[in-house]
Amino acid sequence: MEISKKYFEDFELGGKLAPTRARTVTEADIVNFASLTGDWYPLHTDVEFAKKSMFGERIAHGMLVLSIASGLNPPYDWAFIAFYGIENVRFTAPVKIGDTIHVEAEVIDKKDRGDNGVITLRELVKNQRGEDVTAWTVRALLAKRGKEA
Repeated sequence: MEISKKYFEDFELGGKLAPTRARTVTEADIVNFASLTGDWYPLHTDVEFAKKSMFGERIAHGMLVLSIASGLNPPYDWAFIAFYGIENVRFTAPVKIGDTIHVEAEVIDKKDRGDNGVITLRELVKNQRGEDVTAWTVRALLAKRGKEA
């Protein structure tokens, strides 16, 4: 069964994408991310240090949350050509071990480029309580129908 693709023309200004699946952030995620990146900042990796912080416990790296969110919202069913950029990233609330996050997105801009186009999405990562934890603007270069690369 072939997945039908969404082309540039299929995205409407103000249109909301379906929420992504959800994923629970684990201690293993944090340790593996620290190992991969070399970011061993104690707020993420030291229980005793984090207890004394304003959060009272370890929290996920902001970039880990951004990375997980990116994986939750892959453009497999889009006529995707390229990731075009990310801007205005804000980490608005902590993501703690055991929090379950998902992504919600809205189309906030479209630019026609002839054979293709750029869509701009405002994406919000929300936790299991529906609270915004991370927000950013992302752009994607998409093919138009009949103009695939």
